[in-house]
Amino acid sequence: MQPIYYGIISEGIENGYIKRFLYLCEVNIHMSVLTRDEILKEIDKGNIKIEPLDKDNIGPGSVDLTLSNKFRTFKRSSRVFDVLDTSDYKEITELVETDSIIIMPQHTILGITKEKITLSPDICGWLEGRTRYARIGLMVHISASFMQPGISNRQVLEMTNMGHVPLKLHAGTKICQFIFQRTEGKAKYEGQFRDQEEP
Repeated sequence: MQPIYYGIISEGIENGYIKRFLYLCEVNIHMSVLTRDEILKEIDKGNIKIEPLDKDNIGPGSVDLTLSNKFRTFKRSSRVFDVLDTSDYKEITELVETDSIIIMPQHTILGITKEKITLSPDICGWLEGRTRYARIGLMVHISASFMQPGISNRQVLEMTNMGHVPLKLHAGTKICQFIFQRTEGKAKYEGQFRDQEEP
């Protein structure tokens, strides 16, 4: 573990004067992103399962995932949609199966990876885009990039065209990358999307 130092500034009143105090704090952060060799070891142990697995997609510190042919497009509507804990995104989207799809500038669609990822309770991960697509304005996820320990599902992608030209996506493209990380302790995701097979 590497010690990380950060400062906290606090204000207080002493003898009628406002004084600022700087406290220097030490925090131990254990970074444990898995490199290619470690990913392969965990695959051999059964702690990471990628179905289907193409070992050529395993990079120095991540695994490339490919785009499935299932998408969700947003319905055209002027109706206000309430954002609540009980909201169902399927009410305002429709499922489409196609080998290619166009995202217009400033539009969002949902996609999903072809690969299903299963993690042991002490491994989690991060879903990230790829530089080559970011440079043409494609955002692969809006905010949901953290993948919980113990998941066993395909990864839904909230893809947005942030650029100025229409982008045509093709099923089978290496669209994103998954970064694996060990956890402190064990846990298993049991949430709403634990078994997702489509966007």
